[in-house]
Order: sequence, then structure tokens, then C-alpha cells
Amino acid sequence: MVKLRRTMMYVTGNNPANIIGAHLYGSDSIMFDLEDSVSIREKDSARFLVYNALKTLDFGETETVVRVNGLDTPFGGADLEAIVRACPDVIRLPKAEKAEDVKEIEAIIAEIEGEAGLEIGRTKLMAAIESPLGVINAYELATASKRLIGIAIGAEDFVTSMKTNRSPEGIELLTARSQILMAARAAGIYALDTAYTDINNDEGFIEEVKLIKQMGFDGKSVIHPRQIELTHKIYTPSSKEIQHSIRVIDAIKEAESKSSGVIALDGKMIDVPVVDRAYRVLELAKAAGVYKEGF
Repeated sequence: MVKLRRTMMYVTGNNPANIIGAHLYGSDSIMFDLEDSVSIREKDSARFLVYNALKTLDFGETETVVRVNGLDTPFGGADLEAIVRACPDVIRLPKAEKAEDVKEIEAIIAEIEGEAGLEIGRTKLMAAIESPLGVINAYELATASKRLIGIAIGAEDFVTSMKTNRSPEGIELLTARSQILMAARAAGIYALDTAYTDINNDEGFIEEVKLIKQMGFDGKSVIHPRQIELTHKIYTPSSKEIQHSIRVIDAIKEAESKSSGVIALDGKMIDVPVVDRAYRVLELAKAAGVYKEGF
């Protein structure tokens, strides 16, 4: 079954109340943040809180991700020393620009895993791309490590680097989104979109989620619990999509049983890409719990 990463909810690492109940909102992943949302004077306490939460709390089937500080800061090394030992599912590297950024953190993680008696390679990685150089090197980053399960765009730093700002239409992010998405697809990993920061603008949020879903992103970073259900609703296949996909697959199976080289449904030819999309819809529907094979 496919892994759902429709939503990855940011959780500030220095807020105990938010950490404890983070998984109850139903996001596919939760990302404990030790980086931008935590002030310098609270970096150590946030690291301590997240470490102990991962070691002692049961987050169920929710994927756990930790965004560490960069190795170019005084906090990145200490973050890795603690967090790798706490065994999250994924560590997210901020502001990745070159393959060497990923390889450097991979080597450190492997060393810590060995020292801690953990399986080498158990800690997966995600790289956040937040600069023009990172976008240019997106495929290089996406293929830098077998640990890498996905890449994500970080919009705020990116648009600042581009000497512009975010607009409702998102035209300033179109090239970066497209390049990051294509790099992820070429590398066979996930692509996550950036957060939508106007938490009171549900209409604008919905339009952006529809856009990035149509582009092909696997999901979106979210910063408020109510954005989770809105995103999942858009990403969950509709009954109409499910039924059409079932008919496509039934048609291809019938044609195969008759050794027929010509396959059509409702007067339209069915080729391999159409069948692949149908299987993808049903896989997503099963993962979302709205479809069971045979029903």
C-alpha cells in the first residue's frame, strides 16, 4: 500500500502541550520543529522536550519527523546526537542546497546509529529546499542518499532570496515548485509543498491545495489543525473517481482474458498511463480508508 503524506503538521518543539496531543488531529505526519520556530535561548529545552516525547509517548501510526537545525549553526550537531537516539521516523534537513549537505548529515547519522546500537539506515531523511541554489540542484539533492524519502519546498526563505513576496496566485513559486516536483518524481521519492501561513483564509488555502495536487505534489505542510481535514478532503479520491478506476481495471482484465489488443471504455481508448492512474487512485483510496478491494 502507498504511504500517505498528504499532510505534515508543524509542531513547535518548545511547547509541551502541543507535542503531547499533536497526533490526535489526524495528520499523516507530524514534524517537531527545532529550527525556525524556536528562539535561540530555547533551543536546548526544545531538543530535550522532543527527545523525551519520542522516547516516552506513543504517536500511533502517525509518522514522526523532526526538523533539526542546520550543521552550520551551533545547534545542528547536538540536535542530531539527541534526536537520532530518540528514533523518529524521519529527520528533516533545513535549507539544503547541495548533495554534500545531505551526505554530510547522512554520515553523522550513520555514526550515531552505530554508537547507539541502532540499525544503520533506519533513520530516514527529508531535505527542505529553500533557496535558488537548492532549486537548481533539486535532482542532485533528491538522489544524494538512499535514506531520502522526500524533498520539500520552503517558500518564505525562497521568495525572500528571489527579492519578492508571496501572492495569492503563487506565480513566484511556480518554477521552484515545478523543478522540485520533477526532481522528486525522477528520483522516485515524495514531494511536499510549503505551508500556507494565512490560517484564517480557508478559501485561499483550499485553492492552493487544489493547485499543488493538480501539479502532482504528494501533500502539503500545514501549520494549523483545521488545515488537515481540508487537505485530506481534496486528496481523497471521490466516489466517481473510484468507480471509474474500477471500470478501467475491469476493462483491462477482460481484454487480457480475451487476448484482445484493443481496449476501450465508453468509446475511449485505454492505454498504459490510464491504467497506471487507475491503480494509483485505488491505492490512495485504500490508504485513505474509503475503498476496499472487492467492495
